[in-house]
Parts: sequence; structure tokens; C-alpha cells
Amino acid sequence: MNEIAGLWPFLAVLVIFWLMIIRPAQRQRKQTAALQSNLAVGDRVMLTSGIFATVVELLDDRVRVQVAEGVVIDVVRAAVGAVESPQPPVDADDPES
Repeated sequence: MNEIAGLWPFLAVLVIFWLMIIRPAQRQRKQTAALQSNLAVGDRVMLTSGIFATVVELLDDRVRVQVAEGVVIDVVRAAVGAVESPQPPVDADDPES
């Protein structure tokens, strides 16, 4: 019985480690995979390198993005780190903007 009681602290550390590190990392990986699989032409994305680009074509394992006028590059889907949320258009006649 004393051997089992000696395992409780070790098991508690394992559970805490799983809850604090492994589980959130798994959730983040799933969210990123969903984001990368739901890309659409015209999406404004940020690559993992910090470059902002616009998706112009979707291929199987790659994405063709435009980083500047006339500059189109191919990147792997895993290089897409985030999709920018669309900004509402700014009305030039609106005095509040």
C-alpha cells in the first residue's frame, strides 16, 4: 500500500503537466490545421515568417500568395500562421473615422 501512496505525487505531476502543456498544444495544432485547410482565394494571411500576403491560388499542399503587386510566391500550407479578420471599409465622409 505504501508503494501506491508513493506514486500519487508522480501521477499528480503528470496530470498537471498534461493539463498545462500537452493539452493546450494539441488544441493549438488542431486550430492551426483547421485554419490552413479552410483557406480561400482572396484571404489576407500572415505567414509564419511575419510576411502579410493575399491568397491567389490554392494547390494541394501549397498556397500561391501575392506579397506585393506582381510578386506571387508559392509557400507550403503550414507556412500560413493566421488569417486576418476583415476590416470594415472606412467611409471618407464619416467624421468619426
